[in-house]
Amino acid sequence: MAGTLLVGVGTAQADLSPGDLRTVTDRYMFSTSLGGFQDLRAQRPYGNQLDWSSDGCSNSPDNPFGFNLVRACHRHDFGYRNYKRQARFTEGNRLTIDNRFKSDMYVVCDGNWACNRFADVYYAAVRQFGGSSMTTAEILDQPSVRKAAVAAAR
Repeated sequence: MAGTLLVGVGTAQADLSPGDLRTVTDRYMFSTSLGGFQDLRAQRPYGNQLDWSSDGCSNSPDNPFGFNLVRACHRHDFGYRNYKRQARFTEGNRLTIDNRFKSDMYVVCDGNWACNRFADVYYAAVRQFGGSSMTTAEILDQPSVRKAAVAAAR
């Protein structure tokens, strides 16, 4: 049993080195499926080193047309929060995180035209406002973003 590290709810974990923490963050962001990410989020591994908090999609619809976009918002928040925490929140990394957000939303939409239009609005909002100190919820609550979301629903 010595040297074994279990990952899951209620199991002790050794702290990761800064390099390993960056590797794990990148894997969760870019190599793990959205469903796999949701499973990890429920377990919250390395909770003392990774920020798993999220404000979801807040005042914008989390589930337009029954599509659960909040799952994509959770991973997007994970990316922003942890890249900032790890001092890696550059414009290039922000673009990569935002692009993953869009692709995650498209996965959820599964080809539904109206859902994809909501995804496009959400993506445009984070590209326009995401570099600011605003949270995802505050970004998506901007009047121009809300107006575009209503138009996309029509």
